[in-house]
Amino acid sequence: MKKYWRYIGAVCLSAGLLAGCADDSNEETNEETPEESSEEASSGETSYPLTVEDAMANEVEIEEDPERIISLIPSNTEIVYELGAGDEVVGVTENDNYPEEVTELEQVGGMEINVEKVLSLEPDLVLAHASGAHNSQEALDQIEEAGIPVYVVEDATSFDGVYDTINTIGELVNEQESAEEIVTGMQEDVDSIEAKAEEIEETKSVFVEVSPEPEIYTTGTGTFMNEMLEMIQAENAAADEEGWVQLNEEAVIDMQPDVIVTTYGYYTEDPVAQVTGREGWEEVPAVANEEVIDVHSDLVTRSGPRLVEGLEELAEAVYPDTFSDE
Repeated sequence: MKKYWRYIGAVCLSAGLLAGCADDSNEETNEETPEESSEEASSGETSYPLTVEDAMANEVEIEEDPERIISLIPSNTEIVYELGAGDEVVGVTENDNYPEEVTELEQVGGMEINVEKVLSLEPDLVLAHASGAHNSQEALDQIEEAGIPVYVVEDATSFDGVYDTINTIGELVNEQESAEEIVTGMQEDVDSIEAKAEEIEETKSVFVEVSPEPEIYTTGTGTFMNEMLEMIQAENAAADEEGWVQLNEEAVIDMQPDVIVTTYGYYTEDPVAQVTGREGWEEVPAVANEEVIDVHSDLVTRSGPRLVEGLEELAEAVYPDTFSDE
């Protein structure tokens, strides 16, 4: 059982110390108690039963350290595995593909949740996500009515939001120390990339194409991609837009971006050729100068630990002379 006996041991140890202190009422006892409390607080252990409020303002109670977890979105799955609790994951979605072993797990649906499958796996924690909770509310309600705690994770739109998510899930699955280490590592990597970006003298404008024609979508402000571009000293060609927006070809041509970054090569064949082969795009600087590059979609869109890898890949794509050796 995951950390069960370690957790029980910590509780018993604390109880023993407190009992010993209760026998003494002198000044020395009063000085030791805060120290012991501090050590217990910094132990990295989650105290169960745990009651927390999720992204939907629902009060969620987790009775004990989860041993059977179902994740309803790939970003949650990646976080749980990075935390070191992957052995507790018993179900994922059809869209999960990382780490590789998740493809061998039971699947509980894609856009729609297979409630019957979820219940058959007997989870003691279901990790949902605010981006899809409203569309799946009926299914989530059924799972909760079966006595299974469902925690809806915030839909993070920034690196700080991702850090909070990692720490939150770390608390839920009793991996707080691991969460802190992951976040610290990510922050250090981001700081290193931003420091390198300060060397850039001539900034470039970048158009990010997250889906191809006939429905071309890009990312404006309030998105990971916009924050990433700011971190590497690049200008978002669609900075006047907000969120995920659809644009026509004429609007993109008018932007005259220096670089075009596509994020769908993992799912679509030869995205660069799709862009460079469009009629009327010959005079776009990015096309004329052959600066159309595809980056891995999952790395730059999933709100998890690999987001830093996405930032590095984006930096190399936009400023290869500066970041190629990173």
